[in-house]
Amino acid sequence: MTTDNQQFIQQLTQKYPLITQLIALQEVSWFNPNITSLKEALPYVGLSADDIKEASDRLTRFAPYLALVFPETAITNGIIESDTVPIPTIKAKLEEEYKTPISGKLLLKKDSHLPISGSIKARGGIYEVLTHAEKLAINAELLSTSDDYKKLASPEFKNFFKQHSIAVGSTGNLGMSIGIMSAKLGFSVSVHMSADARQWKKDKLREHGVKVVEYEQDYGVAVEQGRKEAESDPTCFFIDDENSQTLFLGYAVAGERLKTQFNEMNILVDENHPLFVYLPCGVGGGPGGVAFGLKMAFGDHIHCIFAEPTHSPCMMLGVHTGLHDYISVQDIGIDNITAADGLAVGRASGFVGRAMERLLDGYYTLSDKRMYRHLGDMNTYEHIQLEPSALAGLIGPSIVTNNTEYRNRLKLDDTKMCNATHLVWATGGGMVPKQEMLSYLEKARHEKAKV
Repeated sequence: MTTDNQQFIQQLTQKYPLITQLIALQEVSWFNPNITSLKEALPYVGLSADDIKEASDRLTRFAPYLALVFPETAITNGIIESDTVPIPTIKAKLEEEYKTPISGKLLLKKDSHLPISGSIKARGGIYEVLTHAEKLAINAELLSTSDDYKKLASPEFKNFFKQHSIAVGSTGNLGMSIGIMSAKLGFSVSVHMSADARQWKKDKLREHGVKVVEYEQDYGVAVEQGRKEAESDPTCFFIDDENSQTLFLGYAVAGERLKTQFNEMNILVDENHPLFVYLPCGVGGGPGGVAFGLKMAFGDHIHCIFAEPTHSPCMMLGVHTGLHDYISVQDIGIDNITAADGLAVGRASGFVGRAMERLLDGYYTLSDKRMYRHLGDMNTYEHIQLEPSALAGLIGPSIVTNNTEYRNRLKLDDTKMCNATHLVWATGGGMVPKQEMLSYLEKARHEKAKV
């Protein structure tokens, strides 16, 4: 570490003492003192309810095509959506382990089991590919928005899309969504994958005819190389997880859909019935887009909290210091190496950080060991199998309950907390191969035995 870098860290920690704990890889939480109302924050986002409706309408147009080419979506008529389920047994186990009663309901949003690619990235990733495909086809006068989009499955369209290519940089799950969807339409697609990406994800992509480019470096390098490939090829479209509003809006559609599910489940969300949502965070696009959609659907009565690995706390670092994408975890000596491969990102999205910083209630970090232990718990007590990163949100209700300063500041008294709903967003795991899942569970047993 250079002298200049040491001085930078010293100045940073003097101004932001929390950084010292991040550097020490401690599990920490920080509740944002600058959160404001949706009305006041919306101008900083630069997007509106109309933008979300446009995304929802586009997904509806594509639904007949998706139901045709991905039979697993036929049951939902081509709409890519996940279940929301209660997890009462694990709630009791969490209360016992953390010696903290969790008032209200505890639910799990199973984006881990979304069809086609088995993760939250199926929302934004697939949506961005469909948006690009629609634009190309309409510009070529092959498609009209009034058409039956099943025609996209024809050889004519496959041959048309073969003339175009798509590139993306990914730690794994976004690459899966982009790769599988692009290849199905007929695009030539390359996924630039960081060292953190799981081998089975690379193998699965190659089975779908996707070109996988591997790097020994982390996410940032994979993204940069994907961007360079696109710049050198005029027919190549680069999907930018760090800055794409299209991806963001694909995720945001989750808000109205969750609201519909809650209505069907008779779950009320209002001033006296707050909703807390705990979202694992990597670069920030997925959780940021979902949080925006949730805010637009439920207003100021929803409280979104991001969870990150102790080794990759990029969003907390960026928002807490106000430096956003001008700082990385490596800049303060953190290695960005975590078992939560989907969250292994050193530099947060500046777009998401700046757009959402007034709408996100808080952030916390947790260790890989804790994620593994809860991976085992979720399998044992709820019979739900997830990948490590998808467990990041599970300790959120205990952290919120124990932070009296935060709850007092927002006037979240005991009565309101008793009426609260806590929703843990499970982000991946539905497509993990059996042998890989067995290795996760063995690791979970090992970590559990240490406690």
